Amino acid sequence: MQETPFCLRVEQLLPYSMSDSNTTNFTNPSTFILLGIPGLEMAHVWISIPFCTMYAIAILGNFTILFIVKREPSLHGPMYYFLCMLAITDLVLSTSTVPKMLNIFWFNSTKIDFSACLTQMYFIHCFSGMESGILVALAFDRYVAICHPLRHSTTLTNSVVVKIGLAIVLRSGILALPYPFLARRWPYCRTNIVPHSYCEHIAVVKLACADTRLSSYYGLFILFFVIGLDVFLITLSYIQILRAIFNLPTKDARLKTFGTCGSHLCAILVFYIPDFFSSITHRFGHNVPLHFLILLANVYLLVPPLLHPIIYGVRTKQIWDRLLRLFSHKGT
Repeated sequence: MQETPFCLRVEQLLPYSMSDSNTTNFTNPSTFILLGIPGLEMAHVWISIPFCTMYAIAILGNFTILFIVKREPSLHGPMYYFLCMLAITDLVLSTSTVPKMLNIFWFNSTKIDFSACLTQMYFIHCFSGMESGILVALAFDRYVAICHPLRHSTTLTNSVVVKIGLAIVLRSGILALPYPFLARRWPYCRTNIVPHSYCEHIAVVKLACADTRLSSYYGLFILFFVIGLDVFLITLSYIQILRAIFNLPTKDARLKTFGTCGSHLCAILVFYIPDFFSSITHRFGHNVPLHFLILLANVYLLVPPLLHPIIYGVRTKQIWDRLLRLFSHKGT
């Protein structure tokens, strides 16, 4: 999703550089070295505390969403199926990055196999794209439910939901494939040190001693044309939703209807605002410290999986009611 520029100066990398015998003429290194957050090495342990806390809450919250929807037959509907897809995506996205980050922060375990690095790169881009597609599906579900309520059950049938889910998975899986394939084809003859806490695409390919503009152009294509199209479709859906809400006859009806899609608006803002802000900062914030850019990239991957279950648990009445009923039943 976002593309982090490799902007370390040579003198910044000197303390971490390998010997000359290790930095010359190797095409595919067996391992990469992830530095974590360069410039904040002494604070890695302290940084790990909020990261670990956010990850634990994200795991617990998303598993709770999956458990409640599976347990309650009344929640077996299109919106909740999409929420389950979102929860699974958040679990995979956070688990593909955070455990390795914590290993770096706690145990200075900076090495990662070349193939594992490419796999992590694929998972990040694949499931980030999948999350964007699911948010489009949620926006479409709310559009049909609010603007065409009588046609909701016939439009979004179980088979249609399955087809939408498969389309999202196939689109994201296919579009993410060029990232690791392009990264694998470049020769790496400078260094295998990645100034990042995970295998971010541009941070890795910038280590190559070749013209890597194809990788950069592909990343920009995904950002502006694929993710941009998703944002356009979501915006179009919510414009129609807001028009329908404002045309309702009473204030109470307007407030109640707006509340049903308010949680989804929050989820959309939580995902896209950090993504685009991070992308713009990485490209044009040349004077921004490297550690800030990497912290921003980490927040982009950590915050949505953390907040999605909180938003849907607190703001979606049906899930909140089932959660309260579950705990009250256990209490008795």
